[in-house]
Amino acid sequence: MRNKQVIFRDFLAKGAFPKESDMEVTESTIELTSAVAEGSKGVLVKNLYLSCDPYMRGRMRKLTDPAESYIPSFQPGSPVTGLGVARVLESGHPNFKKGDLVWGLTGWEEYSLLPAPETCFKIEHTDVPLSYYTGLLGMPGLTAYGGFIELCSPKKGETVFISAASGAVGQLVGQLAKLFGCYVVGSAGSKEKVDLLKNKLGFDEAFNYKEESNLDAALKRYVPEGIDIYFENVGGKTLDAVLLNMKLHGRIAVCGMISQYNLEQPEGVHNLMQLIAKQVRMEGFNALDYYHLYPKFLEMVLPPTKEGRIVYIEDTVEGLESGPAALVGLFSGRNVGKQVVLVARE
Repeated sequence: MRNKQVIFRDFLAKGAFPKESDMEVTESTIELTSAVAEGSKGVLVKNLYLSCDPYMRGRMRKLTDPAESYIPSFQPGSPVTGLGVARVLESGHPNFKKGDLVWGLTGWEEYSLLPAPETCFKIEHTDVPLSYYTGLLGMPGLTAYGGFIELCSPKKGETVFISAASGAVGQLVGQLAKLFGCYVVGSAGSKEKVDLLKNKLGFDEAFNYKEESNLDAALKRYVPEGIDIYFENVGGKTLDAVLLNMKLHGRIAVCGMISQYNLEQPEGVHNLMQLIAKQVRMEGFNALDYYHLYPKFLEMVLPPTKEGRIVYIEDTVEGLESGPAALVGLFSGRNVGKQVVLVARE
């Protein structure tokens, strides 16, 4: 059987952004009936949706120190790997059977052999769009839940600020905050994204950070009483401005620092003394810390999603060959909402 693949060509230089030419769409073949070796616990899947995520840029660099990342580099000459939604075609694993739908780490290809599928989740709820398992009900959703609910412990009436608020994670953080009765402000990088935050995602206020020459002054306009919880996706100057506007005993959840990824020499943060003066707790985390809470997360997020009280914005491109451009576009803000690649409709 033909198997179209997106192959990673070579490592990026430090500080470089990925280009479409760093990936190559090729074709190989795969024998579907004998791909799973007898006695193995592997699973053969047909990929349906693939997820484009900012962390994938870090995997395009050659990591010499394991402490640089919590996930290994891509291997030149091999398919790009990432999170996706797939259907099981053959299984040697007792937890999965033919026909099951799963989400987890898979290859950027039409068919993937997963030698260790234990990290995949079986999809039990199919009365929501399957693509949601790349975002709202997948890793980005768990990131939002873990950082905001478990780490920040929100209370009704608190003020929440979210940077990169229209992205895969930020849009859910804002809606969870509204469900908890918080006042929610978000920043984004275009008028279209700001309008989405206010008119579709229910944020109380939002602003375009590109139009603000002084972020400290902007925050004093939008959150004059200060910030109780900051969900950090950006770092650098944004974090500096936020620290000046945190309330006493505020909480900051750090799941990403986009501005730091985008600089060869990352910006320093100059207002860390505010952590002490205001007794602010700032903690870094990633979704893997909360995978064990996935059933609890679904209990919270599925009902309001089915009722329409949580909505989720996706930016979907069709065809595996569209994947490289979609991934590259993340780093210029081309996407609006969660970037998804539709590989097959089955």
